[in-house]
Amino acid sequence: MSIFNQLLKKSSPQQGIVLYYLVAIIVAFLLLNLPFVHKPGVHVDPVDSLFVAVSGVSVTGLTPINIADTYSTFGQIIIMIILNIGGIGVMAIGTMLWVVLGKHIGMRERRLIMLDNNKDTMSGTVKLILEIVKTILMIELIGAALLTFYFYRDTPDLQYAIMQGVFVAVSATTNGGLDITGQSLIPYASDYFVQTIVMFLIVLGSIGFPVLLEVKAYIKNRIPNFRFSLFAKITTVTYLALFVFGTIIILLLEHNHSFNHMSWHKSLFYALFQSASTRSAGLQTIDVSQFDEGTNVIMSILMFIGSSPSSVGGGIRTTTFAILILFLLNFSNTAERTSIKAFNREIHATDVQRSFAVFTMASILTFTSMIVILVVENGKLSFLQAFFEVMSAFGTCGLSLGITGDVSSTTKLILMLLMFIGRVGLISFIIMIGGRREPDKFHYPKERVQIG
Repeated sequence: MSIFNQLLKKSSPQQGIVLYYLVAIIVAFLLLNLPFVHKPGVHVDPVDSLFVAVSGVSVTGLTPINIADTYSTFGQIIIMIILNIGGIGVMAIGTMLWVVLGKHIGMRERRLIMLDNNKDTMSGTVKLILEIVKTILMIELIGAALLTFYFYRDTPDLQYAIMQGVFVAVSATTNGGLDITGQSLIPYASDYFVQTIVMFLIVLGSIGFPVLLEVKAYIKNRIPNFRFSLFAKITTVTYLALFVFGTIIILLLEHNHSFNHMSWHKSLFYALFQSASTRSAGLQTIDVSQFDEGTNVIMSILMFIGSSPSSVGGGIRTTTFAILILFLLNFSNTAERTSIKAFNREIHATDVQRSFAVFTMASILTFTSMIVILVVENGKLSFLQAFFEVMSAFGTCGLSLGITGDVSSTTKLILMLLMFIGRVGLISFIIMIGGRREPDKFHYPKERVQIG
């Protein structure tokens, strides 16, 4: 720990966040190799254990092994703990432990908390974290209670009902995507109650912690003349638009394919659930490998966009996508319009620049990874399979066309790196690599360049 503390002191806040997540992955890997974690007679390759650890901390859900057949009840509890650490955030869990143990939270810790939760100021960071932890745990508790009661009604096995209810609630709320049925939620494909509860948990986990806290403050009427922030408005509208768009596209493209001869309500719930799952959840009620290629391409793009900032998910994030779209809608080559307006507010130029930086870096990263994977696998994977898997890993989603367990160790390492970057966040990753530049002390003459 002394070596870790020395590294932490010498590192920038962005590097500190990366270090904390690396330590979390190491701890998760060690936990998954404890005695009695695996079922009797089951041996797991170290690379696969590491993959599950990275998948759990990044709350992705991609896994080369079957969780139900591999891990004991104790192991499944360990996985739920890892999902909560990854979903709520390493710094959030650390802050809660610091508060419980009565440890002083210094300026450096507050800066790390601020960075991990995309805050601009350090004021109120500890209170914010405690609110986030309480809110997420309360959502999980209510979801687990509803699902446990429902499962127990159908299967009078209390231990099974509790374990299944709690695991599904944790996996859905953290958007972890892992399951202990061995078939994701396909066994509940006709159970609209379970699907509805799970979809609500997915949305609450991936729409963004600040949005949840603002809604909570609005409901409790704590603040006179309360107004939702621009972040909450853009996030909610974009999230809803992507959800509706995904549902409609899946319905249209699969109407004469996978949904052929299905009832309208079953088709609708399939489309609703898979659209919600592409935000970052990774759970599925139908084998997505049965979908048309066009559907899987659209789902890959939705996974690339991912969930909202300051949530349990990854990807380029909904706000990045929204700012890019707003920029294109506001763009004009006949006037010097540089400001982007939304909800009677102007978006800061720095946020526009960051959005383009994130989109560009994410595109380069994912397409480079896809090309490397296709070369490494040497014809074993199709273009669509590689594309889908890469976007799922980067978006920390966890949906798969069923190839995760069959790829080489090199491909698994690439997917682990994508999951890690997707969870840490591209802004932190870019600054960690490039470092913060000193402000320019001089400027060169400006000159126009022909574009397009």
